[in-house]
Amino acid sequence: MNATSPPVIGIIGGGQLGRMMALEAPRLSLKIRCLDANGADSPCGRYSEAGCVEGGLKDEAKLLELAKGCNVITMEIEHVSVPALATLESQGVTVRPSSNTIRIIQDKYVQKDHFARNGVALGRYMDCPGKEEVRKAIGLFGLPLMLKSRKEGYDGRGNAVVRTLSDVDSKFDELYNAGKSGGVYCEGWVDFVDELAVMVVKGANGDVKSYPTVTAIQRDSVCRVVVAPARCSREARLKAEEVARKAISSLGDGAVGIFGVELFLTREGDVLLNEVAPRPHNTGHYTQDACAVSQFENHLRAVAGMELGDTSMCVGAAAMVNVLGCGEMRETLKVNDLALGMERATVHWYGKSPAKKGRKMGHVNVTADSESELQTNLKILLDAVGLPEEGGKDGGDIPKPEPLVGVIMGSDSDLPAMSKAVDILKSFGIAYEVDIVSAHRTPEKMMDYARLAHQRGLQCIIAGAGGAAHLPGMVASLTPLPVIGVPIKTSTLSGVDSLYSICQMPRGIPVATVAIGNAENAGLLAVRIVGSTREGVMEKMIEYQKGLKEVVEGKSERLVEMGSTEYLAQMANKNATVGV
Repeated sequence: MNATSPPVIGIIGGGQLGRMMALEAPRLSLKIRCLDANGADSPCGRYSEAGCVEGGLKDEAKLLELAKGCNVITMEIEHVSVPALATLESQGVTVRPSSNTIRIIQDKYVQKDHFARNGVALGRYMDCPGKEEVRKAIGLFGLPLMLKSRKEGYDGRGNAVVRTLSDVDSKFDELYNAGKSGGVYCEGWVDFVDELAVMVVKGANGDVKSYPTVTAIQRDSVCRVVVAPARCSREARLKAEEVARKAISSLGDGAVGIFGVELFLTREGDVLLNEVAPRPHNTGHYTQDACAVSQFENHLRAVAGMELGDTSMCVGAAAMVNVLGCGEMRETLKVNDLALGMERATVHWYGKSPAKKGRKMGHVNVTADSESELQTNLKILLDAVGLPEEGGKDGGDIPKPEPLVGVIMGSDSDLPAMSKAVDILKSFGIAYEVDIVSAHRTPEKMMDYARLAHQRGLQCIIAGAGGAAHLPGMVASLTPLPVIGVPIKTSTLSGVDSLYSICQMPRGIPVATVAIGNAENAGLLAVRIVGSTREGVMEKMIEYQKGLKEVVEGKSERLVEMGSTEYLAQMANKNATVGV
């Protein structure tokens, strides 16, 4: 293989994944050369500085032609010829990921066996070379049952659900043919609550890094929406990243590059690996605008032997919405036009034509400082692509934003007073949760709530304090988050005891407080805490303060104009009307 300067990366495949790699290459002083049936007219071919080879992805002669002048060969799709890749390697060509890695991942049953042997958590599965084995699997795993082609499957193609025994013959024949006789296997049905995904990048020096866990929403087995970070518990997110890194590490030294790892989060809280793709992945597209280093750049860094880049998010929240063709380009482009006018939205178009129904034409990334602030733009995009937030039988629901503020109280009798804080949070568009947490009646719940609040994404807690008001102080002693106590007026001591209890905390246990019964101010203080790191929330607070000033100035003008006697009379009439 001839060395070139700058280095040339050969990509097998010329679709949108290759295109997005090619767009990142110049910043790393790399050049791209690709192999695709459409040659220079493919999405990637148009940006391949080092030329393009026109031909089939499994054509060994074309692969050899691609390798001429390249420093390393990689791929944007795993459905390639493993023997041809092995031939390249035997001739001294560097292939990343290696032919052996592709061999393991390309056959989904072999992939399952590999991960099972290496202790990676999986659901139940079984090889089904014939229909009788499918019937045996039904006896073992029950119905429904997921049948899959061992090879050639993607975006739901090569998957079929067997719901009744009468489905076996037709579903098996369908997949056996679709998989080009690569075989069929089955998976026991997983009762999952969320589909998660983690992008893992492994460097040539063995370094392994993972991007944050995301929630992936499927419709008809096609990824339609990705939300980052995943809208599940912090514990589940960390567990998913651990499982994903373990899986990719188990593939050995030849597993170099970016890998998309799809997982299930079960009702019991377990994380099970579903499938792995040895390339950039749809669930990692959000990294283009939400992370310092995208999945595409990190893939190039890895295969080129460079240091891996930062995989953390540089925004509070992000989402990716796939744009599918609807049969007519003008209609498909309407989503593009809409997104171009949205704040913090970025359009990524693939340059494909025609806009066939269901074809991936592009995607839109949106970012925000928090999940709740992300919702407005996300909802607009979902409506534009005709995607409901609730999936029903076709897919999972799009999870609601994680709350930023917790509003808790010792008894539901405190709720009327505490509802004023909730009203404020609503008006500022800040996600919140409300719960009854008693320091005396449910101390275990209180301790768990306080200790885990920051791990669940809460940034502030408002605690109502009625009689024997120890809740704010106890919570503050257990959480690293700011706590705002609200003294609730009682029939015995009118809330003074609650106020003193909150104010008289020992050194080292800070608790903020407001006037007795003034939960509205507690809500406003929580907004300011959350807004200190969120420009959008801060701007809303500034507008709110302007509104207060305008109200006072308006009253001043009326008082001067009307005189005090008439002004008082008008106030009395207004109060009487309110009383009625």
